[in-house]
Amino acid sequence: MKRQSSLQVQIISRTLLILAVLLALIGLLQYYLMRDVIYQNKASSLQSEVRSIPPMVWSELDFGPGDGAVHPPRFIGHDTTIAFIDQNGGFSVLPGGPEGVETPQLDASEYLSLLQQPKKPGPNYRIVSAGGVEQLLVLQPIPAGPANGPADDMGVIQISTPTAPLKELMLRQLLLFLLLSFIAMVAGLVGFRPVIKKTLSPLLNMVGTAEQIDAGNLDRRFPTDQGQAEIDRLAESFNRMLGRLEASFEAERETQEQMRRFIADASHELRTPLTSIHGFLEVLLRGAANQPEQLEKALKSMHGESERLNKLVRDLILLAKLDRTPRVEIAEGRFDLLLREMEPQLHILAGKRRLDLKIEPGVKVRFDRDQMKQVVLNLFNNAVQHTDPEKGRIEVVLAKKDNGVVFSVEDNGPGISEDHLPHLFERFYRVESSRTRQYGGAGLGLSITRSIVEAHGGVISVDSQLGTRTVFEVRLPA
Repeated sequence: MKRQSSLQVQIISRTLLILAVLLALIGLLQYYLMRDVIYQNKASSLQSEVRSIPPMVWSELDFGPGDGAVHPPRFIGHDTTIAFIDQNGGFSVLPGGPEGVETPQLDASEYLSLLQQPKKPGPNYRIVSAGGVEQLLVLQPIPAGPANGPADDMGVIQISTPTAPLKELMLRQLLLFLLLSFIAMVAGLVGFRPVIKKTLSPLLNMVGTAEQIDAGNLDRRFPTDQGQAEIDRLAESFNRMLGRLEASFEAERETQEQMRRFIADASHELRTPLTSIHGFLEVLLRGAANQPEQLEKALKSMHGESERLNKLVRDLILLAKLDRTPRVEIAEGRFDLLLREMEPQLHILAGKRRLDLKIEPGVKVRFDRDQMKQVVLNLFNNAVQHTDPEKGRIEVVLAKKDNGVVFSVEDNGPGISEDHLPHLFERFYRVESSRTRQYGGAGLGLSITRSIVEAHGGVISVDSQLGTRTVFEVRLPA
């Protein structure tokens, strides 16, 4: 596996690399710019020296070989060659120049054109090569007397000097610049590292927190007040994501726990009638089938258990459908008319219990007719099972309230303790296991009711007082 360097090392190395490239470019640019400046300064210096000499001195000099000639003292550097070009283009060299350096000579027309052109400010210089040596050549017209016109010039003085010393000076300055740049980079490396480490400390803190979270500690959160706006925003984003992940994992654990309880409860509920049927079959096989009374009793018992088993399976299938894709054919209708149609059936189910119907007329709501019937029957059967057959009282109320519809079923049964209220709508949950099983219930009715109500966009709630009453209330949007 390829080893990767740290972010700190990458930032420092790449920053220093960019700095080194920039310094190198600056050095090269400085070298070329400085070369022109040095050449111009050198040319200006030579031109100033030539101008400082009176014209009569130049007329007395001997340009050319000869033992009896007058040789003036050197007034210009020993590495400089001087030549004189008269008005006719004659080229003469002043003796005493540097050894081994050939004096450059331009075309005669260039010299004559310089005598004919008006004087220009600044030095007239160029870089030429003679005998393989690069030289700086300066041309300066010499006036014949006090007049300054082109016709009064006696000729042109040519001063040439090798550029090697100038280049050596520029090279030394370039090397000095590179040395100082290198020292600056080393100092920057030493001083930049703690600065980068301090700057990256918030990111390193996030890495440490992420490692703890990776170990399974999802309740940890990234610090969001480290003084760096980008890091703080990143930490806030990660914290929101962790909150969603933690909620998802918690919901998944709760779902798995509910599924585990659901499978255990469903298995228990299915096993009970199957065990009962299996027991009656064993009795019949041992000879009870030849006894008409025992045969009839066994068949009736098996028929009841099979009905209970079928109802349980139907309820489980219905719950599975509601959980997967609640398909509700909702249409606008009159809820009060639905209850009036069910009134005879409710009286039959109530038996000798007192039944009070308080139905407000003209209550319109969007609902699935068949599923809402099941909601009414589930809540009403629950009230019937938990009230006294002789002294029981059940009240069914339908009314408009708070831009919605409220349907409630109230009974005067024994009530439900506060410990059981939060779990009433869970599957297979029963307050009194023996009593519920006696009436054929499996703890699925209220769970189915809640699923249907929520599919209609409503909510269901329960309020109970021990020994007094229990009220189940369904609120539907108008």
